Amino acid sequence: MAGEKRLARTRNIGFMAHIDAGKTTVTERVLFYTKKTHRMGEVDDGTATMDWMQQEQERGITITSAVTTVEWKGNTIHIIDTPGHVDFTIEVERSLRVLDGTIAIFSAVEGVEPQSETVWHQADKYRVPKMAFVNKMDRIGSDFFGTVKMMAERLGANPLITQIPIGAEDRFIGVIDLIRAKGIVWDEHSLGVEFREVSIPKEMEKEASLYRSKLIESLAELDEYLMDKYLNGEEISESEMKAALRKATISMKTVPVLCGAALRNQGIQPLINAIVDYLPSPLDIPPVEGAHPVTGEKEVRMAKNEESFTAIAFKVVMDEGRKLVYIRIYSGALKVGAEVYNPRLKKGEKISRIFQMHAHQRNRVEEAKAGEIVAVMGLKETTTGDTLCDRSRPILLEPIDFYKPVMSIAVEPRTSRDQEKLTECLEKLREEDPTFHVKLDEDTGQTIISGMGELHLDVLVKRILTEYHLEVNVGRPQVVYRETIEKEAEATAKFMKEIDEVRHFAEVFLRISPNGRGKGVEFHSEAPVGTLPAEGLLSVEEGIRESSTVGVILGYPMTDLRITLLKANVDSDRPSMLALKIASANALREGCRKAQPVLMEPMMEVNIIVPEEFMGEVVGDLKARKSSVEAITPKGKVTMIEAISPLTRMFGYSTDLRSLTQGRGTFTMQFSRYDKMIS
Repeated sequence: MAGEKRLARTRNIGFMAHIDAGKTTVTERVLFYTKKTHRMGEVDDGTATMDWMQQEQERGITITSAVTTVEWKGNTIHIIDTPGHVDFTIEVERSLRVLDGTIAIFSAVEGVEPQSETVWHQADKYRVPKMAFVNKMDRIGSDFFGTVKMMAERLGANPLITQIPIGAEDRFIGVIDLIRAKGIVWDEHSLGVEFREVSIPKEMEKEASLYRSKLIESLAELDEYLMDKYLNGEEISESEMKAALRKATISMKTVPVLCGAALRNQGIQPLINAIVDYLPSPLDIPPVEGAHPVTGEKEVRMAKNEESFTAIAFKVVMDEGRKLVYIRIYSGALKVGAEVYNPRLKKGEKISRIFQMHAHQRNRVEEAKAGEIVAVMGLKETTTGDTLCDRSRPILLEPIDFYKPVMSIAVEPRTSRDQEKLTECLEKLREEDPTFHVKLDEDTGQTIISGMGELHLDVLVKRILTEYHLEVNVGRPQVVYRETIEKEAEATAKFMKEIDEVRHFAEVFLRISPNGRGKGVEFHSEAPVGTLPAEGLLSVEEGIRESSTVGVILGYPMTDLRITLLKANVDSDRPSMLALKIASANALREGCRKAQPVLMEPMMEVNIIVPEEFMGEVVGDLKARKSSVEAITPKGKVTMIEAISPLTRMFGYSTDLRSLTQGRGTFTMQFSRYDKMIS
């Protein structure tokens, strides 16, 4: 019972947002008001607790997700502060995979920005209940109701306004709590620690009454019990409204919306209360489901300490050469010295230490329980996305999706004696970041590193210098191309050879057709039934998939192909799987040569915000870069431009945009799709 009570008072939540919406600033205030820190950190002067990496402090952005735990009115809140820049989307993805609830932070000036949409849909994918906090209400151009409208239009959300602002821009002083029908005003001289409840200002009574009625009406539509009371004209109490809002939030039917100005220390305490009031505890979410690693049958684990141990490793950090693995425990308890089973590796690993984390500071504990997020040492081979469980009752949880890198650069150490050191250092960075790839180009002997964009690769190169004290030369960024075909073609290939006095023979007939963009390589068989044994079909597919990794133009991986096996001939008494595999690979290459192969390049979705007077120059520049402008939306004194651009034309764009807009333009860029190269 004590365990259940603890779990009911536990929240695993994250802050997510577009870059610069004030996410880390909000987190810093939460740490200060919950007395986790005694001094308020600031992003702009590099003192934010959660941005502890040297590069985060220098650049004023979050690069890696940081974990901490705070106490608030008898509740334990585990918090993950995630990055807002698109190059570090994997940090958001793996955090959302283990969170029970999230707070989306929007700037009241810009509203719903491109990366806000990306992280919102990531949260939808993992069915994570959400709350929204409209920040920067004190800024010129802030528009609370406009931002809420954008949430409904752009995100398909059902936002429920639970607070409205008192004043706006430099006259913003507090909020009206619509559930309690009270005003809250902050005292700026106490760093926002002190605030007072006031009556709703006379001039806002009508507006507050209107929005409170709308809130009650919306809650009644979502809750049958409230609907009966509402239709009968009965008074609905504060506790009934909160209970209905909690239920609707957890079932993802609505998103409670709050507002404030984190930099001026306004609106944070009601936000922490709302986290406890409306976001789920581990007991409120469905039991975690997985599959038995051997039988494939469905396995379920309840959020209880008495259950078999189940956890997922969602982040790896190399700390002074030692591996620190962040895990979310779904069921059971974990003690120092315990063995955990990794079903992917099919082996056990021993836990040597358990830490409760506060950014990069570690507090050693002897035990961790269901519902907690902790870091552990001792897991030598476990990596991001691995399940950890009880060997006697194994379970395999759904892994974490990773993104494919789109940009590469060549790196080499300044001195040849450092080559081994560079290899070790890249291996450690790769272990931490699943979107970072390393390979050796056999033709040139160069080490090629690939990532999600210019900033991602720049950060990694700087980490090699600052953390591993290794100076490297860096080649120009290279784009990762793909190959595909534009016509349909048929091809035949035969393989016949005697190996160790055994005859290997197969003849394969394929049809190769273009597939829709983003569909990848699809294999189908129209071969007459009984032509091949089951493992024969697998060998054909294996040969095709292996062959498709090296294209026929410049050797880039092939994609968006539909390959159909028309027929195959083999020795009926002794069919050779090796011959089938080789013949299929050769037939695919032959077919692709006939089918008008073309190179494809990564196309990026670019979102630019510029003052309206520079809109013409920016659009003209985009057209010169062979970009297609998809939408131009005026928003007050700024214009939002959406475009699709070839990645090759976007190198160094941040510098060019600054010079075009006198340093006032901003942009974000994320991978959209591969498409035919624009000459």
